[in-house]
Amino acid sequence: MEEKKLVIRPQKYTGESKVISMRLPIDMLVEVDRVARETGRTRNEIMQTCLEFALENMIIEE
Repeated sequence: MEEKKLVIRPQKYTGESKVISMRLPIDMLVEVDRVARETGRTRNEIMQTCLEFALENMIIEE
């Protein structure tokens, strides 16, 4: 099986946005912030990229 890699690209979604609240484990947030620092992206950009990747690659089992 091919190993999936998270590639950070320019934003795909544009236009209107909506602010939401999300509860995360502290250690996960620390990791998000580390990736943001290392890539020069914002926390928001990293979280959007991760969500986009998950939505495009998830398999919903029935």
